Amino acid sequence: MLEPRPIRNEADYRAALDEIARLLDSELNTPESDKLEVLTTLVEAYEQKHYPIAAPDPIEAILYYLESRGLSVNDLEPVIGSKTEISNILHRRQALTLEIIRRLHQQLGIPAEVLIQPYPLMENSA
Repeated sequence: MLEPRPIRNEADYRAALDEIARLLDSELNTPESDKLEVLTTLVEAYEQKHYPIAAPDPIEAILYYLESRGLSVNDLEPVIGSKTEISNILHRRQALTLEIIRRLHQQLGIPAEVLIQPYPLMENSA
């Protein structure tokens, strides 16, 4: 049985993952479940440092939000405005404004820190 210790490299990380897998079915409030909790915390800290997950693109986040909740683009009208404006934003012809970011965050719960990320816009071909 692996004793919890700092995870300093990939070998330590893999060993901790193996031990977590072994302990997953531990009964609550036992030494094994305590060990599982400590190892999980150590693995999470290691992953945040070595495998950071970048914030999603704001448009991808909006589309994911709609899809994951079974909503359509039309459901954005009360939040963003006209179908034309929604289309322009989703097709990257128009940037999200601060006001739209606020409404998406407040009314739909999309994290503001995701919505404020820079993202590419389509260049005008006029």
